[in-house]
Amino acid sequence: MTIIGASFDPPEENLAWAQEEAFAYDLWSDLSRELGLYYGATDDPTDTTAARITVLLDAEGAVLLEYDVGIGFGTHPADVLSDCQALFGA
Repeated sequence: MTIIGASFDPPEENLAWAQEEAFAYDLWSDLSRELGLYYGATDDPTDTTAARITVLLDAEGAVLLEYDVGIGFGTHPADVLSDCQALFGA
């Protein structure tokens, strides 16, 4: 299983934030908004922020589950982990 985060922020900002938060996964910069547009984090290529979403993909890149995180995280991390365990045995 691979975890990747993405935002519209430039690489240097993502790197600083990832280090500050001690992320154990890659954080990509989607400056062109291609990922955001494709996966529904935005419908406007001029947006400066993306919606907080999570998308689980299979090994071939097909979407298995989508989550709209919204503001705050609530039970989201536990829900995603539980779904990953059920889907992937991870």
